[in-house]
Amino acid sequence: MLNRHSTAAAKAASFFVGADTQSPVRRVIAPGKKLAGGVETRQVNKNRATCSNCNWQNICLPIGLGSQELKSIDEMITVRHKLKRHEALFHTGDNFTGLYAIRSGFFKTSTALEFGREQITGFQMPGEILGLDGILNDHHSCNAIALQDAEVCALPLDRIAELSSLAIRLQHHVHKIMSREIVQEQDVMLMLGSMRADERLAAFLLNLVARLHDRGFSRTDVILQMTREDIGSYLGMTLETVSRIFARLIEQGLVEVDQRHIHILDPVALTQSISQFKGVRAN
Repeated sequence: MLNRHSTAAAKAASFFVGADTQSPVRRVIAPGKKLAGGVETRQVNKNRATCSNCNWQNICLPIGLGSQELKSIDEMITVRHKLKRHEALFHTGDNFTGLYAIRSGFFKTSTALEFGREQITGFQMPGEILGLDGILNDHHSCNAIALQDAEVCALPLDRIAELSSLAIRLQHHVHKIMSREIVQEQDVMLMLGSMRADERLAAFLLNLVARLHDRGFSRTDVILQMTREDIGSYLGMTLETVSRIFARLIEQGLVEVDQRHIHILDPVALTQSISQFKGVRAN
């Protein structure tokens, strides 16, 4: 799996180095067309929020871009996709047309296993990028499903390459995003291979609130958009094990749980409960 991401990153890098006039031009979904799952696209109204005044600009984009660079990016993003809860942005096997920056809502990515089972591979939130899985073979290797009503900005890959040749900071930022995908997969392998079940859930919760805090939310509270079944699939546990560990954390006075609302009472103690905690990322 790591080799797959490493190869994809190497291939993607070729799109972001200099002005490569030989880079293939990829099909871009036009406004008014439909994505997989019947998701409608729409052309961006220039009076609406743009990258230059988006809340997630410092997460999606490198810090320090000039006004002209931001204007060029605004002009590049001409299509946004609005999705309802449970709708798919793309499915396994769909043609790869570009990347997607999450503007609002939560997503999960998953692959299909035998006998119809689903393996959750990640959870994504505003400011993060979807679609990197499609770079390697020009087809998506996972499903991306909205966990709540959501909106994404379409980033046609050929346009990103064109812009990256003009903005070295953007080029470097895209490389960092691809590198982060590889590191995150390594962290997940570490978590699944060396942590006990209760440590995995604690690391997952701490990572989730840390990522949300980076976006201006609470350090100690989170409303889970994913189900406990999804959490179990991602962490390699059964639903019963997830529920049992939540009950144990409550008994230990580490968290409070009110349906999907999780309040971490003692972040320090929760961190210390993870004997091999190394900042495992959960997306």
